Amino acid sequence: PVFATFINMNYHFFSFSVLALLSVAVTSSLRGQSNGKAIEVWVTTPDKSMLLSHSTLTFSKEKIVLPVIEVQPATRFQTMDGFGFSLTGGSAWLINQKLTAAARNSLLRELFLTEQSGIGISYLRISIGASDLDDHVFSYDDVADGESDASLVKFNLDEDRKNLIPVLKQIIALQPAIKIMGSPWSAPAWMKTNQRAKGGSLKPEFYSTYAAYLVKYIQEMAREGITIEAITLQNEPENPNNTPSMLMTADEQNEFIKKHLGPAFASAGIKTKVVIFDHNCDHPEYPIAILNDAQTKQFIDGTAFHLYLGKIDALSTVHDAHPDKSIYFTEQWTSGKGDFGTDLQWHVKNLIVGATRNWSKTVLEWNLAADEKFEPHTMDGGCDSCLGALTIGNTITRNVSYYIIAHASRFVTPGSIRIASTLTDSLSNVAFLTPEGKKVLIVLNEGTATKTFLIKANNKTAKATLPSGGVGTFVWK
Repeated sequence: PVFATFINMNYHFFSFSVLALLSVAVTSSLRGQSNGKAIEVWVTTPDKSMLLSHSTLTFSKEKIVLPVIEVQPATRFQTMDGFGFSLTGGSAWLINQKLTAAARNSLLRELFLTEQSGIGISYLRISIGASDLDDHVFSYDDVADGESDASLVKFNLDEDRKNLIPVLKQIIALQPAIKIMGSPWSAPAWMKTNQRAKGGSLKPEFYSTYAAYLVKYIQEMAREGITIEAITLQNEPENPNNTPSMLMTADEQNEFIKKHLGPAFASAGIKTKVVIFDHNCDHPEYPIAILNDAQTKQFIDGTAFHLYLGKIDALSTVHDAHPDKSIYFTEQWTSGKGDFGTDLQWHVKNLIVGATRNWSKTVLEWNLAADEKFEPHTMDGGCDSCLGALTIGNTITRNVSYYIIAHASRFVTPGSIRIASTLTDSLSNVAFLTPEGKKVLIVLNEGTATKTFLIKANNKTAKATLPSGGVGTFVWK
């Protein structure tokens, strides 16, 4: 039944159905003088009547008075690394253990390729050690209570070899250019002030040891054929409530990078990018304080953000303070108690449009897969209501974050450049120029009524209509 689900998914994904033909969600004006250039269109609606449903528009010279979104390829901003998800240990377990080999291969092709109905995920975030969406807590150097291992002689990736590494190897075989970011939820408990996985801080006497631990992680993953593109220093360093978790102040992160991790990476010839903060938009002063230290800044590639608190323009606050450094958006969850249409609109507005318009080169949603009970997760601090992009059980359900990311990931390939597009009349939008020379415009109708508008490029226009809360991706060359 699981495999049948993959075959049947074409019924609703990228379909040019009778519903799409009859719907007012996308219409085209073919009156006037057409230049014959088609715009490919994919639309998702809040009521799920259209889920990445496909149609076309045509550019025209017809003169119509409507709100205009003008795409301006000559005005360029950041280069994109990609769109994707966190491949948690729990996600990897579900994919590796709960699917047949045929079903797993079909799913991974759908997720990481763009052939047929694939969505072309191009960036993944994984945990360094356990996250709160593993079924148990572990690090790569666990010892008995009261013991330590400052020489890291017990370091090993055995836990990741059970599920995460096999799944990553299958993904890399399909998509060798996939970028992978690692994020620790905690250092090993014996390195911490409270000797526990949850909360506590890294002891200063173990700063060099922890730097060596991260070096060994990158080297051992490389031996497995897995390149770690970037690491963040600590997932949510101001949150001690997850299991696992660890507090790390800006001063502590600065000290750790400047005197320990940066030199350790340089000595070992590690090219993996170092990304700071990895937390909410309410405290942009945290990464700015670190980047203001010139000695530390030389080791840093950029800053990562979540949006559980604060406003998305905090990304621009940090970019404007240090425009030579990258911005990443690395995590946002959707709740199992949420509403598809509400979540679709909020995430597209704030992340797909908002984060990229505020200089982010990635947009990553939290958690690729969970089961029907939102498991697995750790106890006493693991997320017990995190909705995966996929629900994997007897069948596979594609949930709201699947479509949120797919509206960008399939079309905005790595190396695409964000370009200017005008904002008008409750139509949040962002535009990109791909390496293949295609223009991609993603539009959200935030209004309470259906909106008809013009897409303008090279002095020609195409008329499109989106229902309230609808999302459209428009692609042309």
